[in-house]
Amino acid sequence: MADRTADIVAAARELLDTEGVPAVTMRRIAEKLGIRAPSLYKHLPDKGHVETALQTQCLTELAVALETVEADHPGDLLALALAYRRFAVGNPHLYRITRVIHRDALPEGVEYRAAMPLLRAVGGNMDVARAVWAFAHGMVVLELDDRFPPGADLDTAWRIGCEAFARTVTPGG
Repeated sequence: MADRTADIVAAARELLDTEGVPAVTMRRIAEKLGIRAPSLYKHLPDKGHVETALQTQCLTELAVALETVEADHPGDLLALALAYRRFAVGNPHLYRITRVIHRDALPEGVEYRAAMPLLRAVGGNMDVARAVWAFAHGMVVLELDDRFPPGADLDTAWRIGCEAFARTVTPGG
């Protein structure tokens, strides 16, 4: 049998996108491919490798989304933050697969690439970039978990948060 790693990851992604993180099990992936679960281990050593492949897809797709916005709106922190939000809300299960990153197993530079548009928008200040990322991540997780009260104006909250961070990277901010 030919190497089916790409098929395994594609099946995992389909399960992830349609049913969420808990559905991504070796048993369910094997069922989707019409094989027995132990056969998967001929191609991937463990479930962690599947998760790493999905995390790589997430970070790569996020990087593309942020780079696209950055090209049209260079240095616009709010535009980047809203692109981050759109990506996460539009891909909630893929976003959640990065809850625990298998950083040592990721392809070199993939996580860095996803962070670069934000880092450039804050003038290279890593501390501010981390704070903005934490703000964006927290806002997204709360939104995905439906933790804001009904009628909460999240667009305004995002704008106010981004404006506050933008003031820290402007002269005299």
